[in-house]
Amino acid sequence: MTRAIFPGKFDPVTMGHLDIIRRASHLFDSVVVAVFETPINATLFTTDERKALLREAVDDMKTVEVDSFQGLTVDYVRSKKAQAIVRGLRLYTDFEYEFQMALMNRKLAPEIDVVCLITSLDYQFVRSSLLKEVAQLGGDITGLVPPHVAKAMQARFSRRR
Repeated sequence: MTRAIFPGKFDPVTMGHLDIIRRASHLFDSVVVAVFETPINATLFTTDERKALLREAVDDMKTVEVDSFQGLTVDYVRSKKAQAIVRGLRLYTDFEYEFQMALMNRKLAPEIDVVCLITSLDYQFVRSSLLKEVAQLGGDITGLVPPHVAKAMQARFSRRR
């Protein structure tokens, strides 16, 4: 059984993330979407909230599970007995960063492959940080995040005003 890990902050999960997750689920028998645990002040949503939003977003994908981790990604990948790390590439600027990370991961864990999927054209400009900024300023992010995520973001930002 082939298993892949798709790690990230997912703060929040976007349609671009879901595009990569769905496509990865067709390439691997099992995909674990792994939420990186970061300090609460560095994210809009807590780790548990991000996991819950992701679980709802991937509910129809039967071979996808959601989990969280801390520490080195390769250590988590080994603990889950996975063979690959999945990453999404939007623009050429992503390639340089992902290439460096892939080389470091290869050095740390040569048995783990990195599989990069090119983001669909519809989502190449979508970044979680940009969507948070637009939503906080009252902009419409419909179609860029799942509806339940847009609702959660709206609720979070209305509390901050």
